[in-house]
Amino acid sequence: MTTEAEILFEERGGLGIITLNRPRALNSLSTGMCVLMDQELVKWATDDAIKAVIIQGAGEKAFCAGGDVKTLAENSPEDHHKATEFFATEYVMNSRIYHFPKPYIALLDGITMGGGVGVSVHGSHRIITEKCLFAMPESAIGLIPDVGGSYFMPRLPGKLGMYLGLTGARLKGADILYTGIGTSYMTSDKIDGFVTALAEADIKSADDVDRVISCFAEDPGEAPLDEFRDLIDAAFGEHCLEDILDHLAAIDHEWAAKTLSKLKKMSPISMKVIIEQILQGGALEFNPAMQMEYRIVSHIVSYQSDFYEGVRAVLIDKDQNPTWNPATVEAVTDAQVMAHFENLGDKELVL
Repeated sequence: MTTEAEILFEERGGLGIITLNRPRALNSLSTGMCVLMDQELVKWATDDAIKAVIIQGAGEKAFCAGGDVKTLAENSPEDHHKATEFFATEYVMNSRIYHFPKPYIALLDGITMGGGVGVSVHGSHRIITEKCLFAMPESAIGLIPDVGGSYFMPRLPGKLGMYLGLTGARLKGADILYTGIGTSYMTSDKIDGFVTALAEADIKSADDVDRVISCFAEDPGEAPLDEFRDLIDAAFGEHCLEDILDHLAAIDHEWAAKTLSKLKKMSPISMKVIIEQILQGGALEFNPAMQMEYRIVSHIVSYQSDFYEGVRAVLIDKDQNPTWNPATVEAVTDAQVMAHFENLGDKELVL
């Protein structure tokens, strides 16, 4: 399949419509897709005929399941330029979305993870359906919740961002709205009618988009996550990973036991880097947060890190049994963590 066919662009009424068109790969992003999308957003930003942008995924299963990390991990640390090129291209495009001057509406009608979060969460509107499954599962493959996770996660209510970043917890429906990741909910069968109505609307501002959405939006009900909110805020409000684990171990509750068990399967060094990432990101503006993330991922792909082992175990061999290095939380040193934040010199990301 050619790169041009992997992502489609259409102008309908006052809308610019982006369709991620790799349904068999769950619409995962390639470098070429990121380049073309960024170019189109640059054009549409100054095109007076385009009043708003919609992004959607092809097929029945996914909006976008992430970046194509399997392909990236197939290159060795000694030949990691394809990985850093992908991340740089993707992050420039993520920044373009964050700064986009017009309404940007993501239709999260299916699996939305990793890179799919990056092409949706920074826009003005995130419409979810009953088919949406949200997660940032990078700690399970030795990576970090990037694509702007450093910026949006610490700005979620309470300690939900730290919880989602470390555990990779999967959210649906009302929980996605509860966190603020989604902005509206409508059933999947209403999406086509909504897009048609928006294309026919006279859009002058985000308020006009809101008015059209209100004609289709529904209440998804109570958020199950709310039941555990106090436990989440207390445990994930601790200042280091060891304290988070100890706090969870001390809670006599099924949720705490399941959460602790999940964390014990994640990459120890990734979890410690993620904590530092989110803590630093809470004090950064968007572009500096993206530049920090680029430093982290550039360092991760430059040595035989847990990223390569995680992708092998989860996506290539699929044995779900990674051998982490260091193997335990206690063995991870502060120096190992902070090495991922070191300046890249003339290879810093330019935004």
